[in-house]
Amino acid sequence: MLDGWHEFYILLGTASAALVALLFVAASIGVGYISIARGSPTHTYTSPIVFHYTYVLFLSLAALMPINTDWSLAATIAVSAAIALGYSCFIFARVMRGSAVDLDDRLGYGASPLAAYAAALAASVFIFERSSIGPPLLAGALILLLLINIRNAWDLTLFFAQRRNDGNARAGSTESNPAP
Repeated sequence: MLDGWHEFYILLGTASAALVALLFVAASIGVGYISIARGSPTHTYTSPIVFHYTYVLFLSLAALMPINTDWSLAATIAVSAAIALGYSCFIFARVMRGSAVDLDDRLGYGASPLAAYAAALAASVFIFERSSIGPPLLAGALILLLLINIRNAWDLTLFFAQRRNDGNARAGSTESNPAP
């Protein structure tokens, strides 16, 4: 089913891998603001971005495997999309509980990944049935994940940079205006 999609999945997988690497740069900016505590903003916002990029990379690699049959590819997509959909539901609930979360964050971190994974799950059914709708639907789902996570990674980087600048400004003002 994915004959003719080889270059697309090479480009998509490469982009995803590079963006995961750049996320490590963003995380280094946020050192000191990242928490390992469960339920922390780190787990709600940072971890899903890595998960979504890794999912795009994983499916790109699976699509490029020469030993895949349409059935095995459909099964791989279905199982991974179902797991990712469950994870995204969990993250969606966390994001929606946040009182200070903007609409764009609710869409970016919560609703859009859900839509992408639901589309990937539907694509697996179409690929299994050898419908011509399957490959472009899967491509659209993965593109949505890639693009929304570019937005999310940028949002997270700006958040970390703002926190870092706020911390430096406070530290600078304390040093320049010592308490009597």
